[in-house]
Amino acid sequence: MDETGTRARQADAGDQLLHVVVDAETIQTTVALVDALVDECHLYFDEDGIRIPAMDPATVAAVNLTLGRSAFEAYETEDAHIGVDLSRLGDIVGMADRGQLLSFTLDSETRKLEIRIGELTYALALLDPGTVRSPPEATDVEFEFTGSVVTESGELSRAVKAADMVSNHVTLGIDEERDSFYAEATGDTDDVSLAVPADELVDFSPGDAHSLFSIDYLRAIDRAMPKTPEVNLELGIDIPLAVRYPFADGAGSVEYLVSPRIAAN
Repeated sequence: MDETGTRARQADAGDQLLHVVVDAETIQTTVALVDALVDECHLYFDEDGIRIPAMDPATVAAVNLTLGRSAFEAYETEDAHIGVDLSRLGDIVGMADRGQLLSFTLDSETRKLEIRIGELTYALALLDPGTVRSPPEATDVEFEFTGSVVTESGELSRAVKAADMVSNHVTLGIDEERDSFYAEATGDTDDVSLAVPADELVDFSPGDAHSLFSIDYLRAIDRAMPKTPEVNLELGIDIPLAVRYPFADGAGSVEYLVSPRIAAN
């Protein structure tokens, strides 16, 4: 434990609603995964770890991220709920070096999040959670996914980048007859298609599935993706795409839902 963790543990625990210590790469990845879609969000802290549900302002895409307490060097909290500006938080944690520990303390009097990085201390003013957009509860939303694939993350990146060369939209789907996952995009002059057969996928659950999605959202999700070996995709017919994968050596998980673009008849 470096001096950040040592000093933080010496703070008056009676004035703290929250005290956690986590390595720089883990918290930087956590912030980047949510910041891919939103500028501000809710953070919930409980005995299991942290949970971040968020929805973009256009209500096209949502993210639900969890980071278990096993990811933390120290984790002490009463149940806490705060609102944060992700761009400011990202700038702060981005100052930490790889392998460095960061300490987060929530003071019950100031209601500011104190972030310590080595000799640097930053008191981050928080947002009123009541002013931050919340996505609907997962239990209130059910989708009939008809097929799923587990693929290497590089395949999804390749599909997004190829489609982005010709169009603002891409169709993702499953071809049951050819046992493959595919991506297709049609531009004003050029077209692009990519098909990945079942035997080249990590896992394949065939079912009739195809929907049209905005490249902008998929590109943002792809750019934020850490070096993740596998990505789980669930699809249906004109319903949101679910993108799921673990991070932080399995201590964290993230799920994105991206609504389809429904073509006019």
